[in-house]
Amino acid sequence: MEDISLFLLFLSVLGGYLLGIISGLLPGIHNNNFALALVALAPFLAEKGLSPFYIAVIILSNALSQTFHDIIPSIFLGAPDGDTALTVLPGHRLLIEGAGAEAVRLSALGSAGSVVASLIFVLPFSLFFKAVYPYIEAHMAAILILIVFLMLATEKGEDPKEKKGSLAKYKYKAFALVLFLITGVLGLFAFARESLMVPIINFGEPSILLPLLSGLFGSSQLIISLLTSSKIPEESVSALRLSRKRILRGILTGSAAGSLVAWLPGLSSAIAALITGLAAKVDFDRIPLKKKVSEPELGKFKSSLYSDPYASNPETLDSSKEFIISNSGVNTSNAIFGLIAFVVIGRTRSGAMVAIEDILGTNILDFPSLLLFFAAMVLTALLSYFSTIWIGDNAHLILKKVDYSKLCAGVLVGLAIMVYLFTGLFGFFIFVISTPIGMLASFMNVRKSHAMGVILLPVILYFL
Repeated sequence: MEDISLFLLFLSVLGGYLLGIISGLLPGIHNNNFALALVALAPFLAEKGLSPFYIAVIILSNALSQTFHDIIPSIFLGAPDGDTALTVLPGHRLLIEGAGAEAVRLSALGSAGSVVASLIFVLPFSLFFKAVYPYIEAHMAAILILIVFLMLATEKGEDPKEKKGSLAKYKYKAFALVLFLITGVLGLFAFARESLMVPIINFGEPSILLPLLSGLFGSSQLIISLLTSSKIPEESVSALRLSRKRILRGILTGSAAGSLVAWLPGLSSAIAALITGLAAKVDFDRIPLKKKVSEPELGKFKSSLYSDPYASNPETLDSSKEFIISNSGVNTSNAIFGLIAFVVIGRTRSGAMVAIEDILGTNILDFPSLLLFFAAMVLTALLSYFSTIWIGDNAHLILKKVDYSKLCAGVLVGLAIMVYLFTGLFGFFIFVISTPIGMLASFMNVRKSHAMGVILLPVILYFL
């Protein structure tokens, strides 16, 4: 192992942390973009005295910092990336209920707790997955099909307590299957033609996930918000109003699911988040559009058709909060165990780890270097925890001065422009198609997580 300067190590952590803020807060910018740029600059930086080890620390800190900060545009702007797509609705719901700052604080807590949990369980998880990995990899398609079956089987529609006919209980499951297949076909179409994307502004290899997920989970929700009388409340609660049991459960389930994704090929953090939602048995991502109201009550809304009767339900709000914790834990745990998976089984599961492999090769197997990586991740997590909370507390002060309808419209236009600039005309075409498809879940009164068929179906077919 080379002689390490603690000062350079700290500067590397700080640099990666700041890059993580940028890639976390700006939709369309990902830590993979910075990782690729750093790989290209590695020879030049080495000539200036910055060894490959420090560059790897920057990349790892950037990836971890992003998992803290990327919740903010998802909650306040409805602009998800591949890892936060499913948090758009729970975060949006909490924002409208005056708990946007609390949602960010819960997310930061989930990520920080996941760092602690991951470091505690790193040894037993490593031994376990090293032993069972060959069997899991051989049956990946069956595992994913089982996940899809559980998704469809647990779909109960808008109101499970309402009286239905003998066949009515299958109606929503059929709707869920239709949504899964439609988005799955969309994913197959988009991934097969990803090479058609010609970005106007090039920040590295463009990802088809940007227009797909921005349309399915971002702009679709923004359009629905425009059709409501929703507005951001004057005050935003930042204090935690969730039981310790739910917080701990969210951290543990998120950490476990995130570690699972890091070991398995073809799975994303969004799919792991979906698994945690199924485990919790909550309808955290439902946007019912049909609500039976009396005629005088219609005047309370711009359109009663688009009201959300679940929004003020305490159980629904608590479930949304717990899911935000677990989803953030998934993303952070995945970033940490991506490093462990590379060390134990020699496989890379993220763009950041591919870049680190290019820079360090097998030198990462050195135990003292691994301990320094862990120390860098802990320091990054500590810095990211406080900055995420600070940004979340202050973002509301700016947003409450803005007309919510105009904000939604502005963000919608901004998303469209961003997609066009970063993915070109074909990406914009995919974005336009994805938006109405993303709204189908609301009209069908089924969970929006079924739209993850856009990733699941292509991955299943890949492993078959």
